[in-house]
Amino acid sequence: MRIVVAPDKFKGSVTAHEAASQLAAGIRDARPDAHVDVLPVADGGEGTLDAALGAGFERHELRVTGPVGAPVTAAWARRGEEAVVEMALASGLAALPHTDGRPVLAARTATSRGTGELVAAALDAGCTRVLLGVGGSASTDGGAGMLAALGVRLLDARGRDLPDGGAALADLATVDVAGLHPALARTEFVLAADVDNPLTGPRGAAAVFGPQKGASPEDVDVLDAALATFRDRLAETLGDAALRTATAPGAGAAGGVGYAALAVLGATRRPGIDVVLDLVDLDSAVAGADLLVTGEGSLDEQSLGGKTPLGVLRVGQRHGVPVVAVCGRTTLDPETLRTTGFSAVHELRALAPDADTSMREAPRLLREVGHRLVWD
Repeated sequence: MRIVVAPDKFKGSVTAHEAASQLAAGIRDARPDAHVDVLPVADGGEGTLDAALGAGFERHELRVTGPVGAPVTAAWARRGEEAVVEMALASGLAALPHTDGRPVLAARTATSRGTGELVAAALDAGCTRVLLGVGGSASTDGGAGMLAALGVRLLDARGRDLPDGGAALADLATVDVAGLHPALARTEFVLAADVDNPLTGPRGAAAVFGPQKGASPEDVDVLDAALATFRDRLAETLGDAALRTATAPGAGAAGGVGYAALAVLGATRRPGIDVVLDLVDLDSAVAGADLLVTGEGSLDEQSLGGKTPLGVLRVGQRHGVPVVAVCGRTTLDPETLRTTGFSAVHELRALAPDADTSMREAPRLLREVGHRLVWD
C-alpha cells in the first residue's frame, strides 16, 4: 500500500511538516508495511518555504529589516537557479514584535523592505527564477520597501529618500529606477497570490486588508491615498502600464506588494496552491498511489475557494486516487462535504472534549487519525 500525505499547516497548532509527520506515524503504526510519502504543502503564504525545503531546496538564513524596522532572522530557499521567498518570514504579521503576547501593529509605517532583501540575496546568488509567496503580510506600502531594497529610490520634493511605510508615500515626488538591481532584467518572477483585489479603492489593499493589520478607518483613508500617489508617480517613470497594472487582479495582494511585483518585476501571478504543488511535484508522487491524505486547520467555505485541500483533491482526482481530508474542524454542512469529492473527512475536534484541547493535543490526535485511516 502506498499513501501520500500532503497537508497544510493547522494554524495556531502544528506546522504542515508536523501534521504530515504525525499522520504518517499513525499510518505506519497501523500498517508497518505501508509506503508513506510525506509532502507538506502550503497555499503560497505561510509554510511555503517549508514546502520548498521538503522538496529538496536548500535553506539560506539572512538578517533582514523586519516589518517595523527592527532586524529579524528570515530565510529563502534555493534549488539550482530557482529561489523561493516567503514574505511572511521577513515582512509578515508573524515577524512583528510582541508586547504582552500581542503583535505590535504598525499600519502606517510597516514595510516590505525585508522581503526585498531576501529577493536581492537570491539575485546575488545567481538565481534566475524567483517564486514569491506573499500571504500573511504586515505592511500596506505597495511593495515600496521591497523595491527600495532592490535599488529603487523613492524621493520627496526636496530629493530626499522617503522613510519606510505606506503613509510616507503621500510625500512621494519622484521614483528613480536607475539603480534597480541589474539581475532583475534576466530573472523570471512568479507571484503566488490568491486574492484578486486591485491596489486601491473600496476593494483595494488598504480598504480590505488594512484593518487586519491594525489600520483604523482614518489609517485606511491615508494609506489608500498614499498608494494612489505611489501608483501615479510610478506611472510617470514607467509609463501608463503602471496605471493599468494597479487595477489588475492581485495588485492589492500583500498590501500592494503584488502591484510592485507585477508592475516593476514583471511577475506572473498564479494561485498559490498551484505554485506549491508544482514545486513539490505532487502529480508525480500521487501517480500510482492508493490513498492521498490532505488537510488544514479549518475546512470551511474559504477552503472551497482554492485553498490547499481542494488543490490537493484536484491532483488526486486527476489520477483516480481517493483523497481523505483531515482538519481541526469543519464548518461545512454534511451535504456540502458530500459534494466536495473527498472520500472521507476527519475532524480532530470529534476526538477531543473541546476546541482548545483539539488544538493543544493536535500532534497526538493527528497520529490517532492516521492510525484510523488504514485500520478502519
